[in-house]
Amino acid sequence: MQIRVGTGTDVHELVAGHRLVIGGVEIDHPMGLKGHSDADVLLHAVCDALLGAAGLGDIGEHFPDTDSAYKGMDSTRFLYICKDKIQEKGFMVANLDCTIFAQAPKMSPHKKAMAACIADVLELSPDCVNIKATTTEHLGFIGRKQGIAAQATVLLYKHKS
Repeated sequence: MQIRVGTGTDVHELVAGHRLVIGGVEIDHPMGLKGHSDADVLLHAVCDALLGAAGLGDIGEHFPDTDSAYKGMDSTRFLYICKDKIQEKGFMVANLDCTIFAQAPKMSPHKKAMAACIADVLELSPDCVNIKATTTEHLGFIGRKQGIAAQATVLLYKHKS
C-alpha cells in the first residue's frame, strides 16, 4: 500500500457585505470572507491538502482567481473536482484533520455540519473528518477579526497494483 500526506493552508479577509461560508456551511454573521469564489477558507485548505498529497500542485493552479469561470463559485464544486483528480491517480482519502483559526464567530456550533459536508463530498464516514477551531487570543489579524484562516492535513492511500 502507498500512503501520502498532504497539508493545505488558506487565509481570507473578513469584510462586510459578503456571505460567510466555511466548510460548506453558511454561517449567520455580519461579516463574510472576501475572495474570487465563495472564499470558503476551510474547503480551499482541504483542496490544497488533497492536491498536494497526490502530487497535483495547488488550488491556484487548478482554479486560478484570474479565471472568470470560478467567480463566486461554491467551493464544494472545487472539492468534488479535487476528489475526482486524486481518484484518477488511484488515491482514496483515509482521514482528514482540519483547524480553523477565527476570533469570531464561534465555530463550535458548526463543526459537525462542516465535517458532514466534507465527508459527504469525499464519500467518507463523518468520523474520518475532524474539524477543530481555535482563536488567536486577540493577537494578529485573526485576533482583530480582520480575517479567518484554516489548515488541513490529509492522509491518502492507494493499493499497489
